[in-house]
Amino acid sequence: MIEPGMLFMFFTTSILLALSPGPDNLFVLTQAARQGRTAGLLVTLGLCTGLLFHTAAVTFGLAALFKASAVAFTILKFTGAAYLLYLAWLSFRAGTAAGPAAGENISSAALYRRGIIMNITNPKVSIFFLAFLPQFADPANGQLSAQLLMLGGVFIIATMVVFGAISILAGVFGEQLRQSAFAQKVINRAAAGIFAGLALKLALAQR
Repeated sequence: MIEPGMLFMFFTTSILLALSPGPDNLFVLTQAARQGRTAGLLVTLGLCTGLLFHTAAVTFGLAALFKASAVAFTILKFTGAAYLLYLAWLSFRAGTAAGPAAGENISSAALYRRGIIMNITNPKVSIFFLAFLPQFADPANGQLSAQLLMLGGVFIIATMVVFGAISILAGVFGEQLRQSAFAQKVINRAAAGIFAGLALKLALAQR
């Protein structure tokens, strides 16, 4: 098994990575600011469920396919970009409504599903895991697949801690802004811009 000191180092590194600005934490921030901390936490849960996919991809070799196959990488990234553009359109339309409750009326299941889709349609996450997780695994400590699964689990825990905190803080500040119809409209339009920007970034991503 992996030594406790190495696991602690990995957990600390994962916390720092989760804190650095990126598509996922921006996504959580946007959803929590627009619809409250519960929405942010549900999206976080969905994103972390998606990380289970990427952990399995690294453990069982699927990530190598995305790295080696330009076609597989391109299909997945454009699928993700199209989904983000769809979310941008929904946010923009929500911004045209009036009143403090101008945001979208989204079910818990839909928010959770958004997080999953957002995460698994980004092939760069699998490639990142492929490069990152094995650095903390050692054949001398036992079966590599078990170590990679453990490291993936620790990364997910670190992500949930950071993204959960983002959800709570953004939800608190967003609640004040949602009392104003104008502020709500601005939040929704800003969210649309962020989603569109993330879509463009993903569409231009290289392996």
